[in-house]
Amino acid sequence: MKFASFKINGATSWGLIEGNEAVDLGAALRDRFADLKSVIAAGSLAEAAKAAPKAARHPLADITWLPVVPNPDKILCIGLNYENHRKETGRSEVENPTVFGRFANSQTGHLANIICPKVSTDLDYEGELALIIGKPGRYISRKDAWDHIAGYACYNEGSVRDYQRHTSQFTPGKNFPNTGAFGPWMVTPDEAGDLGPLRLQTRLNGEVVQDTTIREMIFDIPRQIEYCSAFTRLEPGDVIVTGTPGGVGSRRTPPLWMKPGDVVEVEIDRIGLLRNTVADEA
Repeated sequence: MKFASFKINGATSWGLIEGNEAVDLGAALRDRFADLKSVIAAGSLAEAAKAAPKAARHPLADITWLPVVPNPDKILCIGLNYENHRKETGRSEVENPTVFGRFANSQTGHLANIICPKVSTDLDYEGELALIIGKPGRYISRKDAWDHIAGYACYNEGSVRDYQRHTSQFTPGKNFPNTGAFGPWMVTPDEAGDLGPLRLQTRLNGEVVQDTTIREMIFDIPRQIEYCSAFTRLEPGDVIVTGTPGGVGSRRTPPLWMKPGDVVEVEIDRIGLLRNTVADEA
């Protein structure tokens, strides 16, 4: 199943994506669930889907896509998690994942603009697989990690590189508003299947700039969940953005920055295609 958050006729909602239609479960179940995060927290995705036959349906062209989970408690990003990216940055090998945080208001949805801030032109793409936590937990073991996942989505972890490099901390460059694209939808684990062979590709104006498979991660998903849940309690709706492969714009000669008018796509087999246009900050 594919679940998404969206606006329809000015109202914020959520529901299933079936073919070329959005099934408005948010309107059908408004007395029970406030948003997609609350459905995930209740462990009721499958139950909610049973309301689909009686729910209103809208053409995808009529909805405005929102970040899959617009209001996560936490967005934890894993840095330097593909060997070709670690090498292109010149970073040393490490024994534990590199983790930094994003704020919810740094996100944007499918087909929305990624905003190039007025204080920088060094806006970089980072195509990634995101996972959404479904079941809360602390000190989650690797063997139990898969049971805590509600689903997967595409993510473009847009990075303002000069601000990222002001200090050794990544936070400023990773949190400009409307730079983290998340969508279009969340695919449940039963539909995603084995993640290892899935191809992740980023394209800028149609040109392939990143190309890998999920199995090339240095720290796999169970290790990421184990590590993150050791220092914080993972909550339903939390997002872990699992790392970007090599080919980022900042490591090219000359650097390849996203600029206003560019179209950037992140596509992952069986997960989806996330597309955004880059625009100047107003």
